[in-house]
Amino acid sequence: MSLIKTQEEIQIMREGGKILASALQKAVDAIKPGVLMSEIDQIAEQALLDEGAKPSFKGYGDDIPFPSTLCISANDEIVHGCGDRDIELKEGDIVGLDIGCWYKGLCTDMAVTVPVGSISDERKALLRTTRLALERAVEACKEGDVIQDIAKAVEEVVEGTDYGIVQSLTGHGVGHAVHEKPSIPNFTSGDFPIVKIKQGMCLALEPMLTAGDYKIKTDDDGWSIRTQDESDAAHFEVTVVVTEDGPEIITPQPKINI
Repeated sequence: MSLIKTQEEIQIMREGGKILASALQKAVDAIKPGVLMSEIDQIAEQALLDEGAKPSFKGYGDDIPFPSTLCISANDEIVHGCGDRDIELKEGDIVGLDIGCWYKGLCTDMAVTVPVGSISDERKALLRTTRLALERAVEACKEGDVIQDIAKAVEEVVEGTDYGIVQSLTGHGVGHAVHEKPSIPNFTSGDFPIVKIKQGMCLALEPMLTAGDYKIKTDDDGWSIRTQDESDAAHFEVTVVVTEDGPEIITPQPKINI
């Protein structure tokens, strides 16, 4: 599969990204104390199906197919929480919603972490910092630069704080598949190859920060990933197209109050 998308493919991804962003906004709008994760998942799935799109996460994987449209990850869960769980959201929780869709044969991907009712100042700060890290990552996604420039931009936001950057999970290319090359880490390291950012690349940028240590563990369901030290985590993601005029977000973030 090609890392560079044609203009026709990019236009389809723009259309799919608009549908995806609308579905995620509907899920965000439904978040409140007392609602079940499974109810939020059903809202998002129906929103995609109504627009001729289909979930890209549901059924993903060989050994343990992912069971839901949304990844719903609460508090110390970082990503990949199964959205079909009948878990009731509580006042003060923070909840990550990660969603992808297929539309006309091409895939887009995005995520947001939202408050459930009123949340603590500490949790607000974590969400705001992670969202800022995403904004800086997008700004660094320029033709002619390298993927490590994106990682550096995230690191610079986190530098001087007590937050951890999740290292075992990365952003990625997207379009022809749910996950494509290149991997897009959120920290700099000589272990990663030097990959130039080129016009026509479609990249899913997704900083994941923790309120404590960066180390992770996977639940017995084979999917839900959470912090080892049970500290809070936040996750924001957009799909970006690299154009001659700079990065273009094709999955605009939903409106949230933090």
